[in-house]
Amino acid sequence: MTSVLGDRYASKEMQEIWSREFKIIKERELWVHVLRSQKDLGLNVDASVIKAYEEKIHSINLLSIDERERTTQHDVMARIHEFNSLAGHQDIHIGMTSRDLTENIETFQVKSSLDLVLFKCDALLLRLVEFSDRYKDLAIVGRTHNMPAQVTSLGRRFSMWLEELFFARQHLVEFMDRLPIRGIKGALGTLQDLQQLFPDGTREINEDLKKFLGVENELIAPSQIYPRSIDFELVNLLSQISAAPSNLAFNIRLMAGQGLLNEGFAKSQVGSSAMPHKINPRLSERVNSLASVIKGHVTMIQELSGNQWNEGDVSCSVVRRVVLPDAFFAIDSILDTTIRVMDDLVVNEKAIEVEVDENMPLLLSSSILMCAVNNGAGREVAHATIKKLANIARSEGGDIQQRFFALVAQESSLQVTSEDLTQLRSRSELVKSAVEQVKELAKKVTEKVGLVDSHKAYVPGKSI
Repeated sequence: MTSVLGDRYASKEMQEIWSREFKIIKERELWVHVLRSQKDLGLNVDASVIKAYEEKIHSINLLSIDERERTTQHDVMARIHEFNSLAGHQDIHIGMTSRDLTENIETFQVKSSLDLVLFKCDALLLRLVEFSDRYKDLAIVGRTHNMPAQVTSLGRRFSMWLEELFFARQHLVEFMDRLPIRGIKGALGTLQDLQQLFPDGTREINEDLKKFLGVENELIAPSQIYPRSIDFELVNLLSQISAAPSNLAFNIRLMAGQGLLNEGFAKSQVGSSAMPHKINPRLSERVNSLASVIKGHVTMIQELSGNQWNEGDVSCSVVRRVVLPDAFFAIDSILDTTIRVMDDLVVNEKAIEVEVDENMPLLLSSSILMCAVNNGAGREVAHATIKKLANIARSEGGDIQQRFFALVAQESSLQVTSEDLTQLRSRSELVKSAVEQVKELAKKVTEKVGLVDSHKAYVPGKSI
């Protein structure tokens, strides 16, 4: 089985978790583990039978399994027949239904994937903390509605996405803490078949299973399937995690277009087949595209939530086969790609300085307003006056900055002096509160997450 998302974008580690071979091996390990538990509870099965199964766990022939499925028209029965044929026995899957196998292994795959996502999320958080700290004092043009608004700092801008990712991480950790397995519950989830075999042993079998899968929680009264609203929360969580990298990527694309920064450019890299000068933010564009993929998967998976017939059916299978692995492939690539972007990001401090200079009159309008009010002017009168003077300065052309400040200083109703304006133009003062926010957030994230050397040392594999 191939996946465009997996093959082209995802890491080898994430691809492995969702490979057919990995799933088949874990299913066989589960069968053997349950069989061993059943033997301990009194099932009449010889130790040599268990050993025969164990020896064939890694003997995988996908073509043979596919041929069996074409015959049986049942994917799990095909894998049962294959494993039995290899071992020469018929002792697995006793007292179990197909969902006892697939639901628990899929939860294990989800858990393994979330462990990887959490690590990469923390590695990205570390990059954002370091970048925000490095550029916490670098004044830039802050924009609302994409229009120049006030002075902020480059570090403060990236701290917005640092905090957004940190918030999503808290949801991730909380979800991982309460993620449940379905357990071995039988056809309807009532434990009927298992209790017939082991009247007093069903609890022990499921406790052993939780230890085997490394999951602490178990559903008490699921149907044949676990609630698909859990899948919806999972994929929605992955979309939430993608939001901060996607916001970051959008803004890198905007700033790259203004020449303020770029993703870096390898010696042999080509930006355009037609225009040799181009340095396109291709990785940021990739992040935005992959975030859109996850949003599409959220739409698909939500159709399964609240759509269950009685104790279950298989109408959810097609969507889940596509969404679960591909959503993880997408978030895996988003995090790896964003880390690559942060590691290679080039900041054009000179261009940033020029942009601030050119827009300083506009950026100071609210500061001048506050100064005027503080000096005794009425707020609404001062607001209208500053607006009028800014329009005059723009319409007259020339050095807008000097013209605007001269007009403000000459306007007696504002009560703003040239000395006031000089003080207001201090960049260190303009970014003072932004710098403090960067420091406060970095301290909180570092203390809460416990960023370590392994996060700093992590370098994503070079995807295409």
